[in-house]
Amino acid sequence: MASVLSSLRYLLADFIGEDDDRPPFLPDGLPDGSAPVVSEGIHRLIDYQGAGYARLYVERLRRFVGRRDVDGAMFCEIARLMAMRMSYEDPIRIAQQKLAELETGTGHARGPSADDVRKFRFDELVGALPAIVAEPVLDVLERLGWTRKLVSIRFSTKSRWGIRRLKIEAGLRRWRLFSVRYARERAWVERWLHMIGRSLAKQPDAAIAMVQTADMVQGYGDAYRQGLTDWHAIIDGLAKPAFDGVLPLADLAAAIAEARAAVMPDPRQVALKRVIAEIRARALSAGTNAAAG
Repeated sequence: MASVLSSLRYLLADFIGEDDDRPPFLPDGLPDGSAPVVSEGIHRLIDYQGAGYARLYVERLRRFVGRRDVDGAMFCEIARLMAMRMSYEDPIRIAQQKLAELETGTGHARGPSADDVRKFRFDELVGALPAIVAEPVLDVLERLGWTRKLVSIRFSTKSRWGIRRLKIEAGLRRWRLFSVRYARERAWVERWLHMIGRSLAKQPDAAIAMVQTADMVQGYGDAYRQGLTDWHAIIDGLAKPAFDGVLPLADLAAAIAEARAAVMPDPRQVALKRVIAEIRARALSAGTNAAAG
């Protein structure tokens, strides 16, 4: 509950203009070597959404500061991957990046990167809008069967109009924290952090594998949806039941690695589901034999 309230507090501050634009301080007691990684994450998220959003990042990291079971390498991975997931790729982000390229001179107005066409799903574009607007539209798209339809969006710096449109799109970042997509991302990050905490308590040897599952969820469009679905399949099929004590899985790290090796670009998840079922069957059989012996 405290984490949700923190998210809402930073969201409201950003919306009503109370974000004072001062970057948050690095937390005290950071593990050796992690300060540059955390600093990079802070600056990335200030650029992405603002100082208040970067403060949320720091608050989330504080959960792992000073823990003896979290060494410097693991803390850096948590910091790096959380910054990446909190700066998820949406049309607003791509517009921000194109403008940044133009301003810094890395993207010439007439260069090959000046005209960038990306394909987004309908539900992804609508999901970037505030929930009060997006949810009724998503209901209609669902009924029509159009949620997965792809729409090509051009991000161009070749003309004044193209640049002007990018500025309008980038300016929508103020509404991002009210969007359907942000609510889902916030819930996902909190569940990922919760699973890391449970792993540290129940199976510490699997904690780094749990941390690194974050890189399964990347990008946008069908690839993003596939990664998210695969992640939940592994967590719900293996990690959560192991932590709950209903699946006697002695080596969760190896199970996660085996399941991840079976991930394919398949919406039906045939190979992944088969491997998860095999891992579960082996674990349950070993548990039964151990109890009988």
